Amino acid sequence: MRQILPGLYYFTGLILGRVYAIEDPDGLTIIDAGLPGMAGRILRQLGEQGYAPDDVKRILITHAHPDHIGGLPELQRQTGAPVMCHPLEKPVIEGEQPMLRLDPAARGWVWRYALLPDITAAPAPVARTIEEGDILAEVMDGLHVIATPGHAPGHLAFWQPEKRVLFGGDMISHTWGTRLPPPYFTADVFANRRSVGKIATLNPEVYCFGHGRPLVTDTAGVIQRFARRISDVEIRF
Repeated sequence: MRQILPGLYYFTGLILGRVYAIEDPDGLTIIDAGLPGMAGRILRQLGEQGYAPDDVKRILITHAHPDHIGGLPELQRQTGAPVMCHPLEKPVIEGEQPMLRLDPAARGWVWRYALLPDITAAPAPVARTIEEGDILAEVMDGLHVIATPGHAPGHLAFWQPEKRVLFGGDMISHTWGTRLPPPYFTADVFANRRSVGKIATLNPEVYCFGHGRPLVTDTAGVIQRFARRISDVEIRF
């Protein structure tokens, strides 16, 4: 585990997909769960910091893609922590609906040129659904839920306005610079761009990405410049 701020960490060695830990008064909040097989690495790193599995009090999911929920069933089983997500992601997490749900009417090019099979997740129970406007008072002194659809229909971001910390999931990746997620893994590329513009207005000081290291320097400027850049670029398939 590496510290981003006091009480905020990310896990290392998870291959693909960032997972974050927040120290709260009642225990730990985990954001996302990584690929299948990563629960053991997450719990081992928590143990190295003196935490037991039952110190995890809740697991928040930004969206139900394999690199964010693959490790969830085992992590939830070992911790007993309730899982929270957007209502549209709940049937995916519970194994009732495929993970990659591309709209064939709106995204016909993907269905013509990309061979993406339906992938159903190993199920994990969802205890609570959360939506835009909800505030998780028990997390980070008040973590705000923001709807950021596009990469997935029920994609969520989490925002702490006093600390100016944003957990952005996969709206933007921070690998070799800032970039959009691959269009062939994105349900609605246009909606994703609108979500980027939405969160750019928050002026975050810390941005925790689903892929890539957290951004802590000139964060608001980087995100605002990126939002302006993608708004001026034609989408080419």
